[in-house]
Amino acid sequence: MNRNTARKLAQAVPLHGPAAFEGMRRAGRVAALILDQIGPHVAPGVTTAELDQRCHAATTALGATSATIGYRGYQHASCISLNHVVCHGIPSDRKLKDGDILNIDVTVIVDGWHGDSSRMYFAGNPPLKARRLCRITFEALWKGLNAIRPGATLGDLGHAIQSHAEAHRCSVVRDYCGHGIGRVFHDAPSVLHYGRPGEGLVLEPGMIFTVEPMINLGTFETKLLGDGWTVVTKDRQLSAQFEHTIGVTDTGCEVFTLSPAGLHHPDW
Repeated sequence: MNRNTARKLAQAVPLHGPAAFEGMRRAGRVAALILDQIGPHVAPGVTTAELDQRCHAATTALGATSATIGYRGYQHASCISLNHVVCHGIPSDRKLKDGDILNIDVTVIVDGWHGDSSRMYFAGNPPLKARRLCRITFEALWKGLNAIRPGATLGDLGHAIQSHAEAHRCSVVRDYCGHGIGRVFHDAPSVLHYGRPGEGLVLEPGMIFTVEPMINLGTFETKLLGDGWTVVTKDRQLSAQFEHTIGVTDTGCEVFTLSPAGLHHPDW
């Protein structure tokens, strides 16, 4: 979500009860199943449009609705971001090449609840620096998730992600962030993936939001292309992202979008 858009969201953060958590579990599981199913089809020679069509078919087969088709004019069931594309890549007839890395991001609606998740995939055999970036990004996501607990702040979460990325000489994208979610696709709070310990919103049980760090090999600066969707790294270096939807619990957080098959990351 664009940071400027995030600022316009209502400041009051919804607190959800057990029924909402159950709804989010169902939606999150469907999103995770779609990402599980798409993995075997990621290969050199396959177009991103073909992958999107498979995401759409899987969404329908699982009894869900795509939240992205028709959203602000967008017409695809996924965003597919290759190599230096940071986020919101539009599926096309572009064929994957050996060594490409790509993020596939899906959001589904199940009984009114939104499940939002993304993962990195490998087409063929990416170079070591690309694999390393994906691993660091995955680790950074989990550093952030492990910082979530009642009484912690969004600054704690962001600091955990930023510290890990920068310790490995990578940078955290500033212009896009996570967001509250539930029956609404984009809600409060805005979840920055950088920050200072102890600063920002204090977390409470019942908050539901996404954590979706975008980590770059080079500078954190980005550029929005003329199509109004595709965001790329300003220096054209590689970018990677993983995303989960979570709910804050009494002791930490529940991740709604874990892979049922344990396929949380590429086989690096």
